[in-house]
Amino acid sequence: MKTLGVGMVGYGFMGKVHTYGYKSLPMLYEPAPAAIRLVGAATRTEESGRLAVEQGGYEFSTRDYHDLLARDDIDVINCCVPNNLHKEVVVDAIRAGRHIYVDKPLALNLEQAKEIVHAEAEAEAAGSHSARQMAHNYRFVPAIMRAKQLMDEGRLGRIYTFALRYLHSSNVDPNRPLHWKSDKAVGGGGVLVDLGSHIIDMTRFLLGDFKRVCANPVTPIEERPNGIGGTVRVETDDVCYVLAELQNGAVGTLEASKMATGANDELTVEIRGSNGAILFNLMDPNWLSFYDNTLLDAPLGGEKGFLRIECVQRYPKPAAIPGPKLTVGWTRFHFASIYEFVRRVVEGEPGEPSLSDGLATHQVIEACYNSPGVWVSL
Repeated sequence: MKTLGVGMVGYGFMGKVHTYGYKSLPMLYEPAPAAIRLVGAATRTEESGRLAVEQGGYEFSTRDYHDLLARDDIDVINCCVPNNLHKEVVVDAIRAGRHIYVDKPLALNLEQAKEIVHAEAEAEAAGSHSARQMAHNYRFVPAIMRAKQLMDEGRLGRIYTFALRYLHSSNVDPNRPLHWKSDKAVGGGGVLVDLGSHIIDMTRFLLGDFKRVCANPVTPIEERPNGIGGTVRVETDDVCYVLAELQNGAVGTLEASKMATGANDELTVEIRGSNGAILFNLMDPNWLSFYDNTLLDAPLGGEKGFLRIECVQRYPKPAAIPGPKLTVGWTRFHFASIYEFVRRVVEGEPGEPSLSDGLATHQVIEACYNSPGVWVSL
């Protein structure tokens, strides 16, 4: 079995989740695609570095990610730092010939995303074909994977409408200090970047590319505590509504919000076509609802109605633990995404979702931010 050395850049919340995923592969998959060696972690603080070693199991920590790139025993660079730091880390890792797994979004903004993909193209032209993959974990929900099958089989026919929503309630409290994800200089935008990037990618994954968008980003609370006794003006959106038309002619809406009182982690997908429809809610992730409009109607309804498909944890082999009938959870989606990345590294395949997929998400985000009240074509 091939051994892959991993270098983690950033050991905050997502760095811990990704580390947990690498460590879990030998238990979840039989056989695992590779043996994982957690070599080093580059962190902003000494405390995070200590945790990366003592808690995460990395052999060493450093404050400089270049120390990871300098080592021959690190094959994979995993980028889990704030958005404004992505470009430098990812471009340097590309030029060093490393395999790359990068948390969403790809970069701070569209310009930086283009620079990353340009660096990738240069590396590939020079003969470097490392796997480089985005961490869009919701592509790896079994119910979403089943929805993708139904879409690819044409079971919904011509797609008429769609609605995707991703709702949190994390910014409802006006006394919550400004988080880095709401700081434009660090995050690149607001909720459209943070949560919206997921549903933009999900739309492209299930339905195809965007044709044009018209967005309404909103900032309901215009000032927040800065954490040091003062206040700061909020320059980013906490709610964003998007009207969209796709290249296939489907029309629909996207909604991203951190002001959705009562919501926890509510990602919903609704797609309706000539032959059928699908419904999904992340808060009820074990099920995909499918309506087959080709069934014959009859008095009292015949067999028409939404079918709840029991997707639970029916990941394909070599997934082994937990079993296919057991309930699925949020971290499992990340683990499946990391498995797919590691498998692609070992088998010499390009990463998917790719860095180009990350760039496409930024193109939609940029168009949305440039389109208050007007349509912007892509």
